[in-house]
Amino acid sequence: MVFSAGPNMAPIEARNRGSFCRIQLRDTMKPIYIAAYHQSKFGKLLAMTQEQMIAAAVAGVCGEIGITPRLLDSGSIAAACNFSLHQQGLLAGLLAGVPGMATKPLEAVENACASGGQAVLSGIYKLQAGLGETAIAVGIEKMRDNDGRADGKRVGEALGYFSDPAERDGKTFVFPHIFAEIMQVYSRAWSVSEADLAAIAVQEYANARHNPYAQMKVDLTLEQATTIAGPNRYLIEGLPLKTYDCSQITDGYAAMILATEEGLARLGVDKHDCVEIAGWGQAVDPLQHQLRNVLEPAGAYRAMRGAYAMAGISPFEIQTAEIHDCFTVMGALGTEILGNAEPGKGAAYWVDGNAAPDGICGINTSGGLIAKGHPVGATGIAMIGWAAWQLLHKVPAPLQVKAATHAATFNIGGPVCASVCTVLRGPQ
Repeated sequence: MVFSAGPNMAPIEARNRGSFCRIQLRDTMKPIYIAAYHQSKFGKLLAMTQEQMIAAAVAGVCGEIGITPRLLDSGSIAAACNFSLHQQGLLAGLLAGVPGMATKPLEAVENACASGGQAVLSGIYKLQAGLGETAIAVGIEKMRDNDGRADGKRVGEALGYFSDPAERDGKTFVFPHIFAEIMQVYSRAWSVSEADLAAIAVQEYANARHNPYAQMKVDLTLEQATTIAGPNRYLIEGLPLKTYDCSQITDGYAAMILATEEGLARLGVDKHDCVEIAGWGQAVDPLQHQLRNVLEPAGAYRAMRGAYAMAGISPFEIQTAEIHDCFTVMGALGTEILGNAEPGKGAAYWVDGNAAPDGICGINTSGGLIAKGHPVGATGIAMIGWAAWQLLHKVPAPLQVKAATHAATFNIGGPVCASVCTVLRGPQ
């Protein structure tokens, strides 16, 4: 399979002008804070319906700060498989059915696996536009049946709709197949071994054991992650992707309340106890596989650089991050897009222990999508929520990054296509 180089980044002069404009814009924007965050345990929610998940998410996040939904001015809700798995659209209408949420500006957003991050940005955009002072972002995904079983073929088909139609032929499980090809391209281009990439999964499984919200609670050694035995197998003949390289099929929900300073006062929350979303960026690379460069995705880099520029900091000032490791190769690529490693060096960053909670920058201390779980519509919100908990020193002690003042998140949708990035600043 051939991946083209894709469009190059803009010249340095143009990028500098863009950064200057973003810094100027930041000076005119209202600071946006995370007033509250709440999530379910990821894994199996059994007979819980989408409507019940939405209601529980709203009630849970409001309960974190002792308010009612009537104090929320607007809302966004994210999901990716509501049509394909549940034949249900208009999730904004279900959100409006939660007591206190009716007759407000609400919308459903979808950007594949970046839908959750997009819902957060939607709330930010409304607040910056003056459509109130508080907003809620909700993300849900019900991917398992009422007994907790996962129909891998059905879920694979549903997620496959987020790919280029030209890439689907001959692929039973579209996304694992596409990322197995990306894994092969990455490994060959940078001389990265399967064991190097497996080290990412090993660290994340170790982290998840301490995360009470995580789906996977098992020990994983590098030998287990690289040996074809038991549940670990090659998923596509002739390609390097194995079971432990993959994220989970997960039920889960997450919700976040965003607020301006005026909104925080109305909610009775002290801004000095809150994390600020200091920067954000969003960009989309072409879905057509021949138009994108999966080794150095221009849109992803642009979104991440934009978030740093808006926050006025560099990657070297980030102590912790949550990245979209739907497969281990994305753990490596995401580390590079964060700015923690040069292209091709992302896996080595993990192998050397730099991504561990006590490393240079604790990455995916939650366990990541691979071990924490990946309820698609909730994932982007959960990344930001966990990163905020890190800055508030609310995560379990073995996972807490010491003296963390800034965090970053990188949420993707599709085959390295849609990107939503944020930079968080801890309480000042």
